[in-house]
Amino acid sequence: MEHLIRPVRAGEWRKVRDLRLLALRDPAAPVAFLETYENAASKSDEFWQDRAEGSAAPGGPVRQFIAEGPDGDWAGSVTVMIEEPGTPGVLGVGPSVRQAHLVGVFVRAEHRGTGITEALFSAAVDWARAPEGEGAGVERVRLFVHEDNPRAEAFYRKFGFVPSGEVAPVPGDPGAREREMVLERAAA
Repeated sequence: MEHLIRPVRAGEWRKVRDLRLLALRDPAAPVAFLETYENAASKSDEFWQDRAEGSAAPGGPVRQFIAEGPDGDWAGSVTVMIEEPGTPGVLGVGPSVRQAHLVGVFVRAEHRGTGITEALFSAAVDWARAPEGEGAGVERVRLFVHEDNPRAEAFYRKFGFVPSGEVAPVPGDPGAREREMVLERAAA
């Protein structure tokens, strides 16, 4: 793999926007993301600037990692959000402990199966677990996967995530479910 895995920089908002819009046009987008292309495309430049800045802030509660090719193109991304106990979670399922939540997972179709997704996840988990000051200092990492997204669930299982038993309805589609999967730190 010739890609550099690194956090987004504040000034890269156009690339953040463009990759997100590409992700939302992917055939898996309806079961992979809680946002539509139309909604994201209608957002202002200021929104994308704030998003990139917030995802790049050292010590902030959000960090977006990207896979950058030798030509500067971005092959994929994953975002880590730190959730505090007692706060509502993305799907309304709030955490009982301080934890990391992986969202916005996307790798361009031509780069799938090359190790980029694994490298992005490794960077995200390493940052989440690194001591505060270097990372977020959490033990528990979670994500949600749509019940109709077996390809993503298979990858998450291969990476080490396991179902927690927690299930949440999909916003806007109460008949569909998202399943929580967790990655606990292995005992030493």
